[in-house]
Amino acid sequence: MKPHRGRAVAALAAAALVLVTAACGRAAQSGGQPNGGTAAPHTGGFTIGLLLPANQADRWERFDRPLIESRVRELCSACTVRYSPSGPDAAAQQRQLRALLTSGIDVLILGSVDSRAARPTVRGAAAAGVPVVAYDQLAKGPISGYVSYNGEEIGRLQATALLRALGSNAFRLRIVMLNGSPTDPNAADLKKGALAVFKGRVEIAKRYEVLNWDPANAYADMTAAISDVGPDRIDGVYAANDGLASGAIAALRSASVRPLPPITGQDADLAAVQRIVTGDQYMTVYKPFTPEAHAAAEMAVALGRGESVEDIATGTVDNGSRRDIPSVVLEPIALTAETVDTVIRSGKYTTDQICTPDIRSACEEAGLLG
Repeated sequence: MKPHRGRAVAALAAAALVLVTAACGRAAQSGGQPNGGTAAPHTGGFTIGLLLPANQADRWERFDRPLIESRVRELCSACTVRYSPSGPDAAAQQRQLRALLTSGIDVLILGSVDSRAARPTVRGAAAAGVPVVAYDQLAKGPISGYVSYNGEEIGRLQATALLRALGSNAFRLRIVMLNGSPTDPNAADLKKGALAVFKGRVEIAKRYEVLNWDPANAYADMTAAISDVGPDRIDGVYAANDGLASGAIAALRSASVRPLPPITGQDADLAAVQRIVTGDQYMTVYKPFTPEAHAAAEMAVALGRGESVEDIATGTVDNGSRRDIPSVVLEPIALTAETVDTVIRSGKYTTDQICTPDIRSACEEAGLLG
């Protein structure tokens, strides 16, 4: 182990468990170098920790993790990515995060379960000179970089698509809003963007903040909405992601609602793309994973080398703990039946993956098979 990493591990153990307030304050308030310039630069290889949340685990394992690891290898052949899958909640993730930090990493890419709950350990990492790149969710604390998609734009795309599906009489119709988890700042951005579009143009009969983005919770909330509003009086469903859309669809089917109202989503999950092909889900938002993963890897490698990430960043954000955080905030793509082939052309899925035998006829109607 390099001397730098030995110092980092020892300091981090103390910082993460004791949270030395003065050191954290200095790291949060300093300018110029990431995390106050406390991390010594590396001329050779170093270790990048990667911790991703439990929700949407299929996405993280299939796309983000291999893309990040591949890009790190391209940029630094001597570098190592130490991956740790997250626990199901903020407390479990915090324990795993401490263990990962004390194992001797030099930089951390963090996709937090709960941005606020991650703050103490992020502070400990910063105090020990281990810079943190917040990935897909804007974690609290003195992070050194942030990479994600434009949450408000996603909300606007979803809401605009839903209004289009409802037609010119949307102002007379009722929708149910299934917003994301209240512990996720991205959910607040999505909701803000959607509400800006919905204001004065449609009646929101019920709205819910679905804890942990859990489809089972979305099912329960949608069931309650059906009971309160009436199965025949829900004209559309704003679901903040594809998991919530799946819960909403299951609840509507359980209540024998036919046909299904237009339902939004996000993430372009394979099941959601198939639902769009069959007409069970109206739209999703496609966020190509490659530019997001590559930007995070590039930031992490630069930080490990003690370099600035200013040339990588396309702007800055404020997370309430630190201002002017270098960031890469990407633009999402709306995906409907008319544009569903985008995920095939981009290489995210193959035609065979989407067009399984049970939906082959729907794929033919959608023009995906020839």
